[in-house]
Amino acid sequence: MIDFKYRPKEYFESGLTSVLLIRLDFPESQWGEVISIYANLLDGMIHFEAVDFYGNDINLSPAKSLDPLSTQEVIYMLETMEADWENSHGNMGLTLLGIPEVDSKYYPELKKYFSEKRKGFGLD
Repeated sequence: MIDFKYRPKEYFESGLTSVLLIRLDFPESQWGEVISIYANLLDGMIHFEAVDFYGNDINLSPAKSLDPLSTQEVIYMLETMEADWENSHGNMGLTLLGIPEVDSKYYPELKKYFSEKRKGFGLD
């Protein structure tokens, strides 16, 4: 059973102000798309940023937070990511419709959650 209420104590250790929070691989994408979600500490707020190979603008919700997110909040953020279909490169809008393989040091249960979801759709 996945603990949706799990929340890491912190993201930033040893004075770091930016960490790779989550890595998303979309194996069904013909472009082999990978999206990295970063947490950046700025003026006491945690800002979340999605980065892909093409430099697309990917909208995250929430975009910022005072505290680390719960597993449930992170799943919501990942499943509601949006990109501009007309102006994105690498057909990002279509890629985001897929179900990624997920890896995270901070949210170890995400891998299981998305793996089970992929299996439910006949992937893997």
